[in-house]
Amino acid sequence: MKLGVSSYSLVGAMRNKEMDILGAIQWVADNGGEHIEIVPIEFSLVDNPELIQAIREKAASVGIELSNYAIGANFITDSREKFEAEIARVKQHIDIVHALGITRMRHDVASRPIPETTVSYFEQDFPVMVEACGILADYAAQYGITTSIENHGYYVQASERVLRLIHAVNRANFRTTMDVGNFLCVDENSVSAVKKSISQASMVHFKDFYVRPSYLNPGDGWFQSSGGNYLRGAIVGQGDIDIPEVIRIIKASGYNGYLSLEFEGKEECKWAVQTGLSNIKRLWAEA
Repeated sequence: MKLGVSSYSLVGAMRNKEMDILGAIQWVADNGGEHIEIVPIEFSLVDNPELIQAIREKAASVGIELSNYAIGANFITDSREKFEAEIARVKQHIDIVHALGITRMRHDVASRPIPETTVSYFEQDFPVMVEACGILADYAAQYGITTSIENHGYYVQASERVLRLIHAVNRANFRTTMDVGNFLCVDENSVSAVKKSISQASMVHFKDFYVRPSYLNPGDGWFQSSGGNYLRGAIVGQGDIDIPEVIRIIKASGYNGYLSLEFEGKEECKWAVQTGLSNIKRLWAEA
């Protein structure tokens, strides 16, 4: 197991100009991370290709690995031309992943407004999702890259939908970036969903949430799940997910890859990440 941090967790500090992506790599190394996951928010590697080599050199110089690369995507379009354009855009990012020397990549596959995240829409769109993921996995295979989708974005977020897509695509290099917290966004219990999903994980995200029922609106700073419950990002180990049991399941499964802390709460991000890393290390040792 290698514990590290998604650069997304430090977006607040990057947005405030406390650090850039190179500074984030330094910070993760200084605070005990073994790897960093590259999420191009607050910076672009498409528009700044010279940053690719700088990132590689910085990670090597501080002794941590570049573990994964994550971007958004949506292949549910109103024309074949737009579908092909989105395929071409994601392929460009796969080329960047290869240039970074990374062998894992997460891309989203489909998005719809919550009222359209129904089974009927999912069945309608499913062939397009399978086609897109297969095309991209085949393209990535030339580089030895494993692509994945995350349980993310309401539409393809429940464990059964993610697993169905993985099995339909049927590529050895297509799996899931399993976020232990995101299942709550579709009101699925994290412990049971992790049990179902861990065997297909190429990457594991550790995230925590505070949870309140739909009839108790906590006010500003919270968002609603697809079923109307209220969620707010929490420091890992301080929220309402049974993180000790999640860790026990992952450890017992034999998973020995990257664990990536992902924080999106209201606390100051550097302190929150430090605390979350400490909690994961302690709970992993105790499991």
